[in-house]
Amino acid sequence: MIGAMSPEPRSSDTSWAVNPGVRRSMLSNRRRDTAPELAVRRMLHASGLRYRVDFAPTANKRRRADIVFTRRRLAIYIDGCFWHSCPLHRTSPRANSDYWEPKLRRNVERDRETTAALAAAGWSVFRFWEHEPPELVVATVIAALRDQVPEHSAGVDALSIAAIRITARSDPHTPGAAAST
Repeated sequence: MIGAMSPEPRSSDTSWAVNPGVRRSMLSNRRRDTAPELAVRRMLHASGLRYRVDFAPTANKRRRADIVFTRRRLAIYIDGCFWHSCPLHRTSPRANSDYWEPKLRRNVERDRETTAALAAAGWSVFRFWEHEPPELVVATVIAALRDQVPEHSAGVDALSIAAIRITARSDPHTPGAAAST
């Protein structure tokens, strides 16, 4: 029996999705263990680093970081380009845009709020886009853990340089952005 405060369960005929294919696609999206996350985690682990996965660094259990180094107070987010409105790969949904546009804007707002709250609590926060090369993400994380910025070669493109640099930025939605106290 469903409680008075619980929403009715949704069946496939009462879905929010435009069609069954979209519904299957949306249900298959993962909250954790995405391919970009796994690539970064494998490389960090191979480097001898140990960390928490899908962990809430603060008391707000609904705000979970992808990778957390608790002793160093370092939270890593690997944001999906669609869900977090990547400036390079953002797409505007054509179907149900009245639903999706505010939802995606709210995701960006929540990311900013989370970054600010963690920084205020003494955490360093690094946000990367899913399209950023895992090698550069790992180099940035390792450098942050060692409190040094890696040098880059002349052949590295602008996106890679942005991923390598460890600087405090006000907008966590800039590729390779980091916020620290």
